[in-house]
Amino acid sequence: MKILFLDLDTLRPDHLGCYGYHRNTSPNIDKIAAKGVRFNEYYCTDAPCLPSRSALLTGQFGIHNGAVNHGGVHADHPLEGKDRNFRSTYSRTNLISVFRQAGYKTASVSPFAERHSSFWFTAGFNEVYNNIGKDGNESAEEVLPDVLSWIERNASNDNWLLHVNFWDPHTPYRVPQEYGNPFENDPPPSWMTDEIIKEHNTLAGPHTSLDINMYDDYVSPEFPRQLGKVTNMSEWKAFIDGYDVGIRYMDDHIGQVLDALEKQSVPLDDLCVIITSDHGENMGELGIYAEHGTADRATCRIPMIIKWVGGKEGIVDDDIHGNIDLCPTVADLLGTEKYDIWDGESYAKVITSGESQGRDHLVLSQCAHVCQRSVRFGKWLYMRTYHDGYHLFPRDMLFDIESDPYEQHNVADKYPEVVREAVWLYLNWHDKMMETSNSVSDPLWTVMQEGGPFHANGHLKRYVERLRETGRADKAELLIQRHPREF
Repeated sequence: MKILFLDLDTLRPDHLGCYGYHRNTSPNIDKIAAKGVRFNEYYCTDAPCLPSRSALLTGQFGIHNGAVNHGGVHADHPLEGKDRNFRSTYSRTNLISVFRQAGYKTASVSPFAERHSSFWFTAGFNEVYNNIGKDGNESAEEVLPDVLSWIERNASNDNWLLHVNFWDPHTPYRVPQEYGNPFENDPPPSWMTDEIIKEHNTLAGPHTSLDINMYDDYVSPEFPRQLGKVTNMSEWKAFIDGYDVGIRYMDDHIGQVLDALEKQSVPLDDLCVIITSDHGENMGELGIYAEHGTADRATCRIPMIIKWVGGKEGIVDDDIHGNIDLCPTVADLLGTEKYDIWDGESYAKVITSGESQGRDHLVLSQCAHVCQRSVRFGKWLYMRTYHDGYHLFPRDMLFDIESDPYEQHNVADKYPEVVREAVWLYLNWHDKMMETSNSVSDPLWTVMQEGGPFHANGHLKRYVERLRETGRADKAELLIQRHPREF
């Protein structure tokens, strides 16, 4: 078989046509989805970028694989220690090595390993291309030439996997200005209102509506599509346009990849395609804009589309799955060994026969911008905050994602019995994870002891002054009270 793995950074599923979006952002992705299985409740278990891809490739929750932060001790996998053999365990159990064990030649076009100094990402690939070297600031037209060159040289061979990593939906929204705006006359999502924006303008925290540039409202002249603040509905539309244009621009280049394969006698019907992302993007959820810095549904819900030769077509699966589940799923699809160290659960039968293989709940984590753990179960998302990343989040949050998919109403006080159920699920998961861990400590608590998540640690003094200068002195005083050790 011939497999194309599209790893599309920062892609919200609900901004794709095949997931019901009202804008025509993704005609090529939609075409692939129509011929495969679309997973509706699919999550990265550990967010954001580095932790998510670590979970994906190891098949393990971050509490087991150790890479949960963007700096500090837990921005790396731990050393295997005295029991390490001539080759590490990871070298044979990682996702790409599963394809190798099935006889596939594997290649990657991606800057990810260099961006995060996470060179474990390249394990299992026969070939790795990062010729542009912009550390994830590439736009699609810069990535595409290496992809097309590889296809021209290799597409006629059998049994290959080509991993392609496009970054266009990731901040800063970087589509060239000459591309224009295909959505100039299309309305943005209808859930946002002037009243919500007005409330968001009173909030504190990096990437809130007055501080979209993390801790200020700076707009780079190099990236004019990336707004620095949202104070009204006109700016909200421009903000959404910047993100959606990135998706459409990326999708256009995916179309060129499919055309190149067709030209080499590899039509879509003869191609296996895996489409997913490392994380989503908050576009106002929790008052956060243009960031993937929490353990909520907006950050952690990701697309997963699998078109498998001989598999089901046009199927929509509504069960809960995590990106750690791809390792055992691929092993089942290819008939290779499955490893006890994987935390993932296979859903291969969904692809081959349409049979349900979902989870009844899933624990999500974020330790790079905040320290949070969440439980996704039923119609609920429960969130527990250990470090608020300067957002003044309460310890417990509960959202009914069926009636409130954009997380505007914390109902933890209204449904204490649901909170108790969520905490019970979380504690049982945590006990199981620690009982089977090679470490005596939870990585989340190591991050806390280091002073907090990487993107918050050390920024509060400067940010407090920003809050005072922009009419949010009350929030500054609350942050000082909550984080006294930083003053």
